[in-house]
Amino acid sequence: MGQVVQQAGRPGGGKNAPGLAKAGAAGGLAAAGSGEIAQYLTFLLSGEMYAVGILNVKEIIEYGQLTEIPMMPAFIRGVINLRGSVVPVIDLSARFGGQQTEVSRRTCIVIIEIGNEEERHDIGVVVDAVSEVLEVSAADIEPAPSFGAKIRADFIDGMGKIGGKFVIILDIQRVLSVEEIATLATVKDVAKDS
Repeated sequence: MGQVVQQAGRPGGGKNAPGLAKAGAAGGLAAAGSGEIAQYLTFLLSGEMYAVGILNVKEIIEYGQLTEIPMMPAFIRGVINLRGSVVPVIDLSARFGGQQTEVSRRTCIVIIEIGNEEERHDIGVVVDAVSEVLEVSAADIEPAPSFGAKIRADFIDGMGKIGGKFVIILDIQRVLSVEEIATLATVKDVAKDS
């Protein structure tokens, strides 16, 4: 583990490398009907397959050496020291309203970069297992369902058809919204004080 997938998803090393689509909130969805191909990192979480645009993924590291932070929501597992930077780690399963991820041999932390042009943040997400990097054509991406998913509809950027099955493509900017997470942490503090 500990491998860097940043360059694997960015031929030529740049964020706007030719041949990769850069549209949609997650920075990975190709424009509808354009026929462009985008790359996605797929991973397992509570038995479901999810995908996130490779342009958001910085690296994948082994789970471990987490420092817990008291009085945080259950989905915030703690922080890690990543080459001198403090990176918060979020349990996606708990963020989606489920149970905390049970740590196993294949559990890992995917370091994801989110934000806008002025401000970027690295956030780690705990996943059960990383699968592979897949290329998905824009023609093979369906809109997010309005109901029936196990997670909030606004967390879904689309449904990718891969090998006859659907993979949930996450809108990682919404899932890891720094403002929403800060608000949830504040609400929890207020609830404990009352």
